[in-house]
Amino acid sequence: MHAFRSLAVIFLCLLATLAHAAGLRLIDVPADAQGPALHGAIWYPCSEPASEVKLGYATLPGVRDCAVNGDKLPLVVVSHGRGGAFVGHHDTAEALADAGFVVAAINHPGDTATDMSRSDDLSALVERPTDIKRLIDFMLGASPLASKIDPKRIGFFGFSRGGYTGLVLLGAHPDWASTTALCRTVSSHMCEQILSREFPTRPLTYDPRIHAAVIANPLAVMFTADSLSAVRVPVQLWQSERGGDGVSPASIAAVNRNLPVEHEYHIVPNAAHFAFLAPCPPSLATKRPELCTDAPGFNRVAFHKQFDADVVRFFQTQLTKGS
Repeated sequence: MHAFRSLAVIFLCLLATLAHAAGLRLIDVPADAQGPALHGAIWYPCSEPASEVKLGYATLPGVRDCAVNGDKLPLVVVSHGRGGAFVGHHDTAEALADAGFVVAAINHPGDTATDMSRSDDLSALVERPTDIKRLIDFMLGASPLASKIDPKRIGFFGFSRGGYTGLVLLGAHPDWASTTALCRTVSSHMCEQILSREFPTRPLTYDPRIHAAVIANPLAVMFTADSLSAVRVPVQLWQSERGGDGVSPASIAAVNRNLPVEHEYHIVPNAAHFAFLAPCPPSLATKRPELCTDAPGFNRVAFHKQFDADVVRFFQTQLTKGS
């Protein structure tokens, strides 16, 4: 499994490379019987000129708490990777907001930049889909944008463990036993649980409200052909050619072969795992080069311009057609 451990400052330092006229609001999903409080942000269409919003160490393009421009807007919910944070894919969120989408992202408790307490426990993987279901419940119910969202047009974006999260939400069932061979070569508490067959007994959360998903470099070693047989919604699947951080290109290629629905499949030449994170500012590149240093010849800024455009195009096709 992943060996990467991050600090809050890593993701709080991320900056946008292009200004978008996106509204930005912080959100708090209250704790309930299904889990603890969730903290995150919403990006959405805004008619005011683009400005800057400061979030701790981060300065993001956008307009803080501006009025929403539009009605019956499609919603995309975002799930970050291990040790990530809700700002890790802010450039994609900004591009979607600029195109007329509401985007909501949260930190996954126990598996986020400020709290890694359960990141090496299977419970973190089990609870991630429930976090996103609760986020959707909040966005359609108590959120300040609830009246502006079309509940019939909901999409999902996930990276790494967030990609795993999305596949589960679409109906996939992890086959934990299938990871036994890999775990014999990896030292981690999560692998100790798998080798001891301490598999989760809590049912995983499936959410039929999600009608399209972008899955970027997912943690997918636990998905077999049978695991994916229930997936029925359109998917845009992304794979880095080089892989990394415990995510292998071969496992993603297997997802491509085994998805039972027609889907897009993109392999990004010369890209490693973290290429899907927003481009790094110089300060972050200096502090954590493993997150920000790409292979010679790979231009993350140029890639994200195309990546964000492809993500927007996919969701426009799947969530706005016929609207």
